[in-house]
Amino acid sequence: MEGDKFQELVDIMRKLRVECPWDKEQTHDSIKSATLEESYEVIEAIDNKDFQELKGELGDLLLHIVFHSVIGEDAKNFTLNEVIDEIKEKLIRRHPHVFGNVEVKDNNEIMKNWETIKLDEGRKSVLEGVPKNLPELHRAFRLQEKASKVGFDWQNKEDVWKKVIEETNELLAAEKLNDKEKMENEMGDLFFSLINYSRFIGINPENALRRTTNKFVKRFGYIEKKLNETGKKITDSNLEEMDIYWEESKTIL
Repeated sequence: MEGDKFQELVDIMRKLRVECPWDKEQTHDSIKSATLEESYEVIEAIDNKDFQELKGELGDLLLHIVFHSVIGEDAKNFTLNEVIDEIKEKLIRRHPHVFGNVEVKDNNEIMKNWETIKLDEGRKSVLEGVPKNLPELHRAFRLQEKASKVGFDWQNKEDVWKKVIEETNELLAAEKLNDKEKMENEMGDLFFSLINYSRFIGINPENALRRTTNKFVKRFGYIEKKLNETGKKITDSNLEEMDIYWEESKTIL
């Protein structure tokens, strides 16, 4: 049944590429930003635990995968079947503990084998495969994670936290010198060490920051709402007044 439904979706997309002027003229480049947007909408639905919305957003993302595949077919670069075959073969090849006779004792060993297999496939570096245009917070996390899989990592979280303190002090020293370039370098080092610490305690820093950012938006919105109820615009308020509503928002949001 799933195969039939997937084929119906593919047939619809192929029909649109022939009969719809807009769909016909699209390229990988013209829809790539929309593909990225759909990916973020999937993440937002997951964060909100809105599974009805997630169902719809996964459909939108699936559409983009089919769309890119059909564009590839039209340009005779690759076919949808080749896309499916490649990921099937990759999954089997990278899971020899499931589809082969390799024995593993834990997830760490699975991850190390994963990176070894990718190197055997022709990658020159363990760090290959992390896109340069990822948000830098997530990119740093993934690079650290991949290096860790082959044993390049701190031994314990206490040493990682000491590094956070060290980088904080170096940033403060650079600030005293008013050296902007050094301050930027030290700020980057501090972020990098904090990301490392978050990884050690099992927290995804991208998720943590997104949660805090969303919380800030809600609480600031509360300030605006309360001021509006008094007939004031936020531009007519002051910090002391806004701070009262901010503290109030923390008790309910």
